[in-house]
Amino acid sequence: MDRMLKDLSPNLVFKYFEDITRIPRGSGNEKAVSDYLVSFAKKHNLEVTQDDALNVIIKKAGSKGYENAPTVILQGHMDMVCEKNKEVQHDFEKDPIKLRVDGDFVKATGTTLGADNGIAVAYCLAILSSDEIEHPPLEVLVTTEEETGMGGASSVKKENLSGKILINIDSEEEGELLASCAGGVRNRVKLLAEKESAKEGFTALQLKVKGLKGGHSGMEIDKERGNANKLIGRVLNDLNSNLELYIADINGGAKMNAIPREAEAVILVKDEEKKTLADTVIKWEDIFKNELKNSDSEVIVELEELNKKVENTFTKVLGEKIINLLVLIPQGVQTMSMDIKGLVQSSTNLGVVTTTDTEITFESAIRSSVRSLKYEIVKRIESATKLVGAKMVLESEYPEWEYKADSYIRNVFINVHKDMYNKEPKVTAIHAGLECGLLKDILGDLDMISFGPNMYDVHTPEESLSISSTQRTFEYLLNVLKEIK
Repeated sequence: MDRMLKDLSPNLVFKYFEDITRIPRGSGNEKAVSDYLVSFAKKHNLEVTQDDALNVIIKKAGSKGYENAPTVILQGHMDMVCEKNKEVQHDFEKDPIKLRVDGDFVKATGTTLGADNGIAVAYCLAILSSDEIEHPPLEVLVTTEEETGMGGASSVKKENLSGKILINIDSEEEGELLASCAGGVRNRVKLLAEKESAKEGFTALQLKVKGLKGGHSGMEIDKERGNANKLIGRVLNDLNSNLELYIADINGGAKMNAIPREAEAVILVKDEEKKTLADTVIKWEDIFKNELKNSDSEVIVELEELNKKVENTFTKVLGEKIINLLVLIPQGVQTMSMDIKGLVQSSTNLGVVTTTDTEITFESAIRSSVRSLKYEIVKRIESATKLVGAKMVLESEYPEWEYKADSYIRNVFINVHKDMYNKEPKVTAIHAGLECGLLKDILGDLDMISFGPNMYDVHTPEESLSISSTQRTFEYLLNVLKEIK
């Protein structure tokens, strides 16, 4: 098979990155890529551990002159977010990512690229496979299910790692060093699907909200992009106030931690009210285009009459409960940090709404760098669920990573950056979940930093990885490792 990235530098980095893009590795489907990492380690005669969660730890002794240097943990995750454009034919369970090079960027074709966090894996494999790179003793930790709640990191065993310095390679902006991150939790609200026979004299139509940019629910939450689930809730709320409306089905978004780009509902209205319905939909598209003109101007609200007969709908009462939850569940930035200028402190994202035969589910990703504010958002959603008689559960909670005033590894990164570029990097925090908080809870008082190359539009089919930034950042990492003696 021809290699799309064979002419890119650093050659080993892009070789291993391309290798793993050929292995399906959506969250929960990491067995093949985990086995690939084990095979790699054995091929290079390196000590390797694969645990029950499919996390992989590969150890390599320090190079000559670094035998007694402090052990460094290099860390990233092997899974990726699987998102695609609706018209694209791609099976994330078996198809390789279709790569393309566009100027300075590596991109996929109609799907997510998986540079988040495949580039970390590629960096680590390039270092482990080389006999020329100077480095301290290394413990490479590659985790599973980071994108769906950090299940892999939560299963890491303290006895398998000895390093007290950890370099996380899961950041997306060159020149920034992350020294803190938000904690988070998944909030899942469920309504029982109470149904009745569809009424005579009603027409079934599909209401769609689409054309939105979406994006990472932490990194892009401050960009005021439209949330398709919230927008369709506003349209349905207006329709329900002025028409006799029944809902038969509703679905929106694909990933809890991605801002939903599309949502759709099957609705039924009286035949004589179709004109009013159409006019209302046009009105809301105009409203959204005005509200989102600077962030999501391509938003579309449309109707499509269904050719098939709809036999059952949700009860009128259940339909109103669904609408009330869509309206009441909070969305977006909730508080801003007063300590770090421009940093989102707390947010929530109604990422997924799904309908099955038995229930309607609303999934939100809640984040905050202040634990009490995370629970304050949870309590607000809980209040909404009580009002409509729904049930709420919390899943996949992970802790925040608090800023450490005195950090050896941060100082090394700063000094190397000044030597390379004659300026200091930006030290900041991130409003997104990194595994650093969990790993610190498990492994003890780690000295940690997070960095990475420029990536854009992660968690969307527009995801791209800067080639030149990948090269510069890899060189930066090598120079940092050289300084740790």
